[in-house]
Amino acid sequence: MLADAEREEARLSALRDLGLLDTPPSEAFDRITRMASQLFHLPISAVSLTDEDRQWFKSRVGVEAQQIPRDKAPCAQVASCRDVVVVPDLLEDAYYSDSPLANAGVRFYAGVPLVTREGFGLGSMCVLGPEPRAVTSQELTALKDLAAIVMAQIELQHAFGRMDPVSDLPNRNQLLEDLEDLARDHANGKRAAVLVSLADTEQLTGASRAVGPSYVDDLVRFGKNALCSAFGTTVSLYQVGSTDLLLLAQDDPLLREKIADAQMLLSASVETSSIPVSTHSVFGIVPFRLGQMAPVELLRIAHGAALDAREAGLTVGTHSRAMDERHQRRFALLSGMRNALIAPDQLRLVYQPRIDIATGRCVSAEALLRWSHFRLGNIPPDEFIPLVERTALIGPLTDWVIEAALSQITAWRDRNHGDHGARAQLPGGGRRRRDPGGVGSRHRGWV
Repeated sequence: MLADAEREEARLSALRDLGLLDTPPSEAFDRITRMASQLFHLPISAVSLTDEDRQWFKSRVGVEAQQIPRDKAPCAQVASCRDVVVVPDLLEDAYYSDSPLANAGVRFYAGVPLVTREGFGLGSMCVLGPEPRAVTSQELTALKDLAAIVMAQIELQHAFGRMDPVSDLPNRNQLLEDLEDLARDHANGKRAAVLVSLADTEQLTGASRAVGPSYVDDLVRFGKNALCSAFGTTVSLYQVGSTDLLLLAQDDPLLREKIADAQMLLSASVETSSIPVSTHSVFGIVPFRLGQMAPVELLRIAHGAALDAREAGLTVGTHSRAMDERHQRRFALLSGMRNALIAPDQLRLVYQPRIDIATGRCVSAEALLRWSHFRLGNIPPDEFIPLVERTALIGPLTDWVIEAALSQITAWRDRNHGDHGARAQLPGGGRRRRDPGGVGSRHRGWV
């Protein structure tokens, strides 16, 4: 049997593991509170969660405050006793007569506990009113049903597609939904997204192959603990990738200092842990205004800011519009090359003749590749060739150049009717070309 202090600590841990505290309003919960208010014909209804020193409202109707003190809050009694609490008149109750609710003009309270499968009381589904009143058995049954719906929603959110089973953090789907809810309720509000990449791909792949997936799980847990220690409850934390976490915070001038603290905590925890390899965590910061960009776009550029920091050998990187545009263009070129290889009018060869000065005859020609992108226009060879060289596309592109050059040789020979002195030649060797518009340095094409 757990002592009271131990049980309260376990209850708080269960509450925080659900990832509900300090999250944005959700329409799924708001529907329930609106229904409760309508059923009881009362102006105030809430899904109230009992934290260490406060009652925090995941959803509320008829009240502006996001939270109230836990001291002398009836919802705290509901969570503690895990039973229905009805106070017909707060002013006539010896304990609650001087409570914050009574002082704010609330007279009636009825709350039903929100209880997990493990038996922990999270808070209450409650209704409140400005006048004393009684409650019928039918009303209590309805309130209990609404509390059950709230718990079903919490469990579904935690179990199916909203919470990561290893870290117990809200996942990417929940982040995208929360950003939409925040934009609806706090349009144009200033926020900062901080994507934390705990390890680079090479470290991750090598360690996973050597010691198995437990390495990734341990790393994520250490990352979560370090970030929670550095930021406390001032941010919302999500897991958005296998080793990527994301902080959603106010655009705070002290944000970088907190990130530095988190980095030190993370490094220290990894060094003293059982994790077999050292890791280099990086942070990508994106200041933004709610509703000004699509949530998936925010996630993309936050990830890009972290990658930029890692590539530059830094710990912290801030989103750069110019850098993002360069990455977008590079991606567009690589994606477009696949289509260009089969399109009839994008790639072409131009020829630079080689003239024998003594005779004035053309003895050969150098084939130079040109690309007219359907949307971006003419692309300089020294821009797209280095990109293609680093991908598997260099093979098909080389083949295209050779086939196009050979077809042109055949056409020239047919037109010249055997005038071998003027035909193009394909030398067996080659010198380094001055124009990079053929193919890659390991795939020289000469005509």
